[in-house]
Amino acid sequence: MAGPIPRYLLPDNSSVTDGRLSIGGCDVLELAEEFGTPLFVYDEDQIRARCREAVEAFGDGVAYATKSFLCTAMARLAHEEGMLLDVATGGEMFVALNAGVPAARLVLHGNNKSEIELRMALEAGVGRIVVDSFDELDLLETLHSRGLGPASVLIRITPGVEAHTHDYIATGHDDTKFGFTVSTGAAATAVARAIDSPAMTVLGIHAHIGSQVFRLASFVEAARAIVSFAGRFDLNELSIGGGLGVAYVEGETAPPISEWAEAIQQVATEEGVTARIMAEPGRAIVAGAAITLYRVGTIKVLPGIRTYVAVDGGMSDNPRPVLYGSGYETFLPGAVDAERPQTVTVVGKHCESGDVLVRDGFVPDDLRVGDILATPVTGAYGHSMGSNYNKVLRPAVVFCKDGVARLVVRRETYEDLIRLDVE
Repeated sequence: MAGPIPRYLLPDNSSVTDGRLSIGGCDVLELAEEFGTPLFVYDEDQIRARCREAVEAFGDGVAYATKSFLCTAMARLAHEEGMLLDVATGGEMFVALNAGVPAARLVLHGNNKSEIELRMALEAGVGRIVVDSFDELDLLETLHSRGLGPASVLIRITPGVEAHTHDYIATGHDDTKFGFTVSTGAAATAVARAIDSPAMTVLGIHAHIGSQVFRLASFVEAARAIVSFAGRFDLNELSIGGGLGVAYVEGETAPPISEWAEAIQQVATEEGVTARIMAEPGRAIVAGAAITLYRVGTIKVLPGIRTYVAVDGGMSDNPRPVLYGSGYETFLPGAVDAERPQTVTVVGKHCESGDVLVRDGFVPDDLRVGDILATPVTGAYGHSMGSNYNKVLRPAVVFCKDGVARLVVRRETYEDLIRLDVE
C-alpha cells in the first residue's frame, strides 16, 4: 500500500486541480485525448532550467548528452540554453546539425566510429572528437593523409574507478569496451601518440565512469584520477563525462547538478588545475521533466498471485526495466491525490513475458479499463531507446509550456512501418 504519488517525482511545473494533473499549464488528461497514448509529456521550462543550471555550474564546457533524449526540438533547446551537444553516432550528429546547431558546438563520442562518421565530422568541422581506440587514431591519420583535418580531440581514458551502478552502465573500470586504460599504460601511449601526430590537435582528457551514479564520492575519485593522469601532459580541457543519477522511485534522492559541479571543482582547486573542467549531463537534464501516459487495456487478477495491468505501450517505449531491472512509480493523473492501496504489475502489449514496465506498482482500488495511467521520471532513455518491436508504433512527444502543448515528435503511422521496405 502507498500514499499519493510523491510530488517531487513529478515535473517541476506540475499543478493539481480537483485531483487532475497539469504540466506546464496543460491538463494531462486532455493531452491524452488530443494526442493519444502512449504519450511522452515534457515540462519544457524544467528542461531549460536544468540546462541553465548546468551552464552556470560548469560554464561553456558543459555538453548535453543527446543519447538520453534527442529530437530536433531538444537539440535546438539545449543549444539555445548555451550547452554543447554530445553526440555518439552519425545519426545523432545529423539530427543536431539539422536542428541548426553549429558543428563547432558538437562533441563526437563512440567506441567504434566508422570512417563515414569521422569523415562527416571532419568535413562539418565538429568541435571535439573523443578518441576511443588505437584503431581510431589510425583512421584519423588515414583521413588526414587524404586532406581532412586535423581533428581537435579529447583522449578517452579508463581511470579504473568503480561507479557503484548496474554492470551494463558502468564504464570507468578496466574491463570495459570504452577508452584507453590507465593501469596498462595504454592511455599514456595514446596521448603521446596523438600529441605527436599531425592528424590531430589534443585538447584534453575525457573519462566517464558510468550512468545513474548517486555517489559524489565516485565522481571525486574519478576526477582525482583524471587530474593525476593529465598532470603528465600540458592540456587545456579535462572532462568528467556524465552519469549523474536521478530519483525514480519514492525514497531515492540524488544530488543536483550544482552539487555535482561543486564536488568536481573542489578537486580541481585542491590540485591547482587551470584547465577547463567539462561535463556531459543527460539524464539529469531531462529525466525528471517528463511523464509517460498510457491507457489501461486489461486488468487480469490472479488470486493469490498478482494483478496484471496491461497498457498500450511497454518495452518498446521504455526498455529500461527489461534491460536493467529499473524501478518506476505509477499513478493515475486524474486522481493524483488518491491513496494507492492496490499493488499491481504494469505490463505492456508485447509478446514477451518480460515486457514489464513496473514490477510492483501502486494504484487506487477503483482502477478501471480505459483509465489513463502514468509513469513519472521517463524523460531519459525511454523514447531514445525505444523500438518498433512487434511493429508497435512509436509514441508522440509534446513539450508543454505556458499552457501550450507543442508537438515535437509526431506519432508514427502504420505507413511509417513500411516506409523503408523494398518490394
